[in-house]
Amino acid sequence: MMGSSLDPIPLVRRVELARFMGDWYVIAHVPTFIDRDGHNQVESYRLTDDGKVATRFTFRKDSFDGKEKLYTPTGYVREGSNNALWGMQFIWPIKGEYRIVHLEPDYSATIVGRNKRDLVWLMSRQPQMSEADYEGYRKLIAGMGYDLSKLVRVPQRWPQTSKD
Repeated sequence: MMGSSLDPIPLVRRVELARFMGDWYVIAHVPTFIDRDGHNQVESYRLTDDGKVATRFTFRKDSFDGKEKLYTPTGYVREGSNNALWGMQFIWPIKGEYRIVHLEPDYSATIVGRNKRDLVWLMSRQPQMSEADYEGYRKLIAGMGYDLSKLVRVPQRWPQTSKD
């Protein structure tokens, strides 16, 4: 069952925008025509002086060595949503719904969804996620009314850091 007959997905209670800013690795998503077959997907947010969210979405097309793609939509935080509901604008004047529906207390992982249940993003501050954590998030996403057969894990491969 899809569409507007589903209840809205509840937003998280509150998002501290300053803590939410920075890099988020896309762990899994329901792909769009833009990011289908994307590798090393990263969504980066920066708060601008006028309260908008400057966004950089980067990935490699079709493989880890594929052509790098860059999109720079603008996020508009909706007043009265405690910063959990945004309009994400790729093309003027259309602002797509961007609902922060799960956020770990330490801001280590988040789930962003839409009431239509057509798109969802599981993102983490780290490019890798344990299978147990991933399965837990899959269950959360299913509980929100998403069809898990459409959820795709995003290939992430990055050089090891010296702190490992």
